[in-house]
Amino acid sequence: MQPSPTHRASFSIGTEAAARRVVDVLTEVFFEGDAAVAAFERPDGQWDVTLHFADAPDQALLRELVATSAGNEIAATLAFDTVEAKDWVKASLEDLVPVPAGRFVVHGSHDRDRVAPNKLKIEIEAALAFGTGHHGTTRGCLLLLDHVLKSTRPSNVLDLGTGTGVLAIAAAKALHRRVLASDIDPPSVRVAAENATLNETGQHVRVIRATGFAAPDFAKCGPFDLVLANILANPLRQLAGPMTRHLAARARVILSGLLTHQAPAVIAAYRARGLVPVKHLRIEGWSSLLLRKMD
Repeated sequence: MQPSPTHRASFSIGTEAAARRVVDVLTEVFFEGDAAVAAFERPDGQWDVTLHFADAPDQALLRELVATSAGNEIAATLAFDTVEAKDWVKASLEDLVPVPAGRFVVHGSHDRDRVAPNKLKIEIEAALAFGTGHHGTTRGCLLLLDHVLKSTRPSNVLDLGTGTGVLAIAAAKALHRRVLASDIDPPSVRVAAENATLNETGQHVRVIRATGFAAPDFAKCGPFDLVLANILANPLRQLAGPMTRHLAARARVILSGLLTHQAPAVIAAYRARGLVPVKHLRIEGWSSLLLRKMD
């Protein structure tokens, strides 16, 4: 059977920093496997940003996302077409190298043998383009998790908005204890569970579909002494109250998915509920925060 063509959206932007910013936003929005996003520098110094989709994308939504992250003029140049089918996800991953983050290394199956044996390896299936640790927010969370584990061993961990399950798998590998992982998106729940099994942590990682803290599983499994939430700034602010109600005394919280200029507002929302910032990492324009509950 002849494979179906993929759908492509593309535009050009002026600088590497601007390209990174818009690519970061797009890779945070689209579910793993739904789109492959890439940026390449042209000889004239401009950057071409291209997205490949298995199914036709929502063009209005995509223009809105580009407008928000790059401006209306760039969004107006967004072009859509179709291209001959190919394994673009696998091709994009073959160029990615293992990503170290403290004791953790995130890698694809093609790099399985390149990771040092003294590292905690987290393998992401080659069918998944993103959530591989190459994004600054994921790496920031892993570095902060490594920092936390140097001084404490949390016994009850939550990975909120788990995506591909990278953070839940990392915590389970390091602690050999139960981790509850949740996501609003059914495909992400399936993918995270599959990755937990792939990484031999399925016995420790339980993945559920949930919006915020609405599911009864949170009350049953809590209170949590470590929460990892790599989402986005607005949801993180909105979750400050509900999250605090599910925290154990002196719990630690790792937050990411926020641009550096958004960090003060997120910190303020959690400080108002008794959590104080302990560490702030800035990677590629993104912030990752470690907070501690002071009671």
